[in-house]
Amino acid sequence: MMNADSDSRQHVLDAAGQFFESRGWSPFPFQLDAWKCFAGGGDALVNAPTGSGKTYSVLAPAVMGGGKPGGLRVLWITPIRALAKEIQGSAQRILEFADNGWECGVRTGDTPSSEKQRQDRRLPEILITTPESLHVLLAKKGGEKRFGGLQALVVDEWHDLLGTKRGVQMELAASVLKTWASGLKIWGISATIGNLEEAMETLLGEDRKLKGRVIRADIEKRIQIQSVMPAQFEKLPWAGHLGVQLLDRVVEVVRSHESTLIFTNTRSQSEIWYQKILDAHPDLAGAIALHHGSISKELRFWVEDALHDGLLKAVVCTSSLDLGVDFRPVQAIVQIGGPKGVARFVQRAGRSGHQPGAESRIHFLPTFGLELLEAAALRSAVEAGEIEPRRPMVRVFDVLIQFLCTLAVGDGFRKEELEKRVLTTHAFSSMNEAEWADVIAMVTTGGRAFAAYDEFRRVQRDSDGVFRIVDRRAARRHRMSIGTIVGDTMMAVKWRAGGLVGHVEEYFVGGMSPGDVFWFGGRCLELIRVKGFVATVKPSKSPKGRIPTWQGGRLPWTSMVSQTLRRTLDDYAHGRAHSPELERISPMLDLQVERSHLPVSGEVLMEVMETREGHHLFVYPMEGRLVHEGVAALMAYRMSLIRPMTFSMAYNDYGFELLSDQPIPIEEAFDSDLFSTAHLMDDLEATVNGAELAKRQFRDIAVIAGLVFRGFPGQPVPDRHLQGSSSLLFDVLADHDPVNLLYRQSFDEMTHHLIELDRLRAVLDRLNAGKWVITHPEAPTPFAFPILVDRLRSSLTSEALESRIRKMSRAGN
Repeated sequence: MMNADSDSRQHVLDAAGQFFESRGWSPFPFQLDAWKCFAGGGDALVNAPTGSGKTYSVLAPAVMGGGKPGGLRVLWITPIRALAKEIQGSAQRILEFADNGWECGVRTGDTPSSEKQRQDRRLPEILITTPESLHVLLAKKGGEKRFGGLQALVVDEWHDLLGTKRGVQMELAASVLKTWASGLKIWGISATIGNLEEAMETLLGEDRKLKGRVIRADIEKRIQIQSVMPAQFEKLPWAGHLGVQLLDRVVEVVRSHESTLIFTNTRSQSEIWYQKILDAHPDLAGAIALHHGSISKELRFWVEDALHDGLLKAVVCTSSLDLGVDFRPVQAIVQIGGPKGVARFVQRAGRSGHQPGAESRIHFLPTFGLELLEAAALRSAVEAGEIEPRRPMVRVFDVLIQFLCTLAVGDGFRKEELEKRVLTTHAFSSMNEAEWADVIAMVTTGGRAFAAYDEFRRVQRDSDGVFRIVDRRAARRHRMSIGTIVGDTMMAVKWRAGGLVGHVEEYFVGGMSPGDVFWFGGRCLELIRVKGFVATVKPSKSPKGRIPTWQGGRLPWTSMVSQTLRRTLDDYAHGRAHSPELERISPMLDLQVERSHLPVSGEVLMEVMETREGHHLFVYPMEGRLVHEGVAALMAYRMSLIRPMTFSMAYNDYGFELLSDQPIPIEEAFDSDLFSTAHLMDDLEATVNGAELAKRQFRDIAVIAGLVFRGFPGQPVPDRHLQGSSSLLFDVLADHDPVNLLYRQSFDEMTHHLIELDRLRAVLDRLNAGKWVITHPEAPTPFAFPILVDRLRSSLTSEALESRIRKMSRAGN
């Protein structure tokens, strides 16, 4: 038997090696290591740079050792639908070589219903799908038979799922698949992550984590970083958020490379940049395209195919193209504005030079002067090989409740058996018996607060002890609700003839009237009418129009970016840092010193000014916008206890402003433990209205848990109705069941994700221990200027804002 196993493993290694030889490739040591581990039945997480062949490190042994055809053998999970096409292409190449009768299929939200019906009759040997589509399959009858022959579960781009509720979905699915498929191997693939061991243990579960391995590629990925800067520093604005003043420099990059991806941080920004490029360089029409998640899938697919085939010079895009879509011709990347995270920056850089040994090129374009500091910090972090960790989510009971209903729609579940499986997940390993009983109660009776309402009694226990959803309408509603991504209600934008342009959020269209013009999907459109959740449009020749905005557009800095930026600033102040970005920004930093001060390690700068607007206090913790919102609110509240007063607040990633019509008692505040962490939660509750924030968070929790229904396809429930329904449920729980798991979860998510309580506490400790430097500049400093402009932008038209900026600039000279 030992010899047979050894022969089988050697056959896998030989066959995989022969496939590589047929392509003219030589396997890297990490690929050989992965092949041996997989062939030996092991579980692992593969970590390697983008474009180094991670896919074949798992796919090759999975195919070569998979045996005869006959049902699902390899389940490949991808976080985005666009990545499925590349994986399918890689699989087809190796299947053609293996000639073993296997088939490879894709099942996502974009898969035609006819193909899904064919798969329901017989799944291919390799199925590439998303977490949501996998859970839809789990909700079908015959799950154990369908997945019983599964040999390998592979989760691609695991770093993108880790730390999200989609990652918890995968943990729960894996816990059941391990029971159904004897000998199932679980593998993860990741390009950029800081906490590899924890990531591996989370994916494998508590029952396997000690047996798993992390397989690292000893391959240095060369990344060439070049900041796009004007010839003279004076042409770089002190404030802004678009960066279009450097548009011609971006076009130079596009024209000097065969293909380029231009990354923006928001969909609105991508729309603006696409149109600005065409306005300034109309000869590029047809050579550049736009790609983001809200445009129609037909247009997205066309862009992906055209870029792959070398038909496009450039694509302006968002995170929709962050991950491993196969764009072999891409030579250069442009990042518009700070990416807010080192991992995101490295991931995007890796979209160029997407082959083993190739160099990646990324051009960083600052949208205003201070972002060159972020560029210098990113360069430092990349050179040092520093990458942020992604912490896994735990105790997200809305996902668990949805999972129980998913199984109940399918073959059902037995309570005791499922509890054992759920406890093997990292997310729920700390769950106790009472909490499990509450989860069961919430799906069967509605729990303590909702037991009197039939609509919450979704799951029934039959005479055999199996829990099932037997009501067909409840089952259909659940299938329509599977997933953990909850956004605002989207409205379809369609041509008069019926073709789909894409989707925008309900609130954007709600503010428009027939005849209004807006830019979307790279086209100028005129609104004809709105009926239900469809906005009918026609082409417009108007040169101007509104740009749709989508909620949640601003990304916060990661703590690693914050730390690296402060370290870079300290190195510059002490003459230790030298980079092209710091050389170009040095006039601005010198001016900051001249007007105020440049904070070094252990210092926190505070600037006090008085203008016609009132009394200003600028503070620069340099911890990112989200943290600054919390610190500013806390600081304003505690100072108002010293002297009754009101504040207006503004923030950016570098600092925040408090504005009052009275002198700000900063000296008295220092004597009152201004940044103490004592009574932190009580003070935050008084400042940010924690109950209201938790109530907003509860809306998403209620949707995921199935307490409120978002509507059937083509009949969505308006956001205001969703918020109203979830708010009512929240209030009922607050009054009658304050220990309810979902109610408590809303407060946990509010403190840990909305206001980042742990990070806020650490920042307050740093500020409390730091040396405060207080200055009184006569004019706005380079640090203060962008915060001022951000505040003014919300209350002035673009023309009035430009006029105000010019006046402030002249006053400062």
